[in-house]
Amino acid sequence: MKRMPSEQPTEHYDERVFSIDEQLCSLLRQRKDISNDNPGFPPEDVISKWALKYDLYEDYLRSLFWSMRMDDFFKPRIEPTGFRKHISVLKSIEKDDQVYSVTVIRQYENASVIQLHIDWDEAKDLPDLHHHNTFELFLGEQYDCWQDRAGGSTGHYTYNFIVSPPLPDDISSMDLVFKEYRDTFKENPTGLEIVINIE
Repeated sequence: MKRMPSEQPTEHYDERVFSIDEQLCSLLRQRKDISNDNPGFPPEDVISKWALKYDLYEDYLRSLFWSMRMDDFFKPRIEPTGFRKHISVLKSIEKDDQVYSVTVIRQYENASVIQLHIDWDEAKDLPDLHHHNTFELFLGEQYDCWQDRAGGSTGHYTYNFIVSPPLPDDISSMDLVFKEYRDTFKENPTGLEIVINIE
């Protein structure tokens, strides 16, 4: 998914707040470091107290702390370019009447693309099935894996992951580990873990 380039919303900038803005950036860095990049969200009574103390709107503070949780969403991502080849995987696992499969890995010069397919009996299709959850792909510390997009229809759903740097062409003995979460912030795991062993 390509991120739209950002534009400065206004040409106006009051130079008198420059040092304050720089302090805000410094405090954001400290907040990330102290919390080990997992700060959570302030309790409602604390937000109410701060809103009253600093004469700010509660919803404004909620929005501010909510956006701080999204730091990882703004990480610069590689867009796969220079398609090289397909690596055949053809592996599947069945769990709870659903089949999880990876058929191929698309190799690019700067990244790899892996798709997790989920199939189930259309007669058992439920509106709250996987497409309201999210998956995360784990391949080891040396790889940055992120869910690029997801979509599907009755009886089928696909999650698309981009991996950087690209995987080696020889992926034998590699495990593709997919973990399911109930939320996009990956704070509420469902307990479902799909491991695709590549021999």
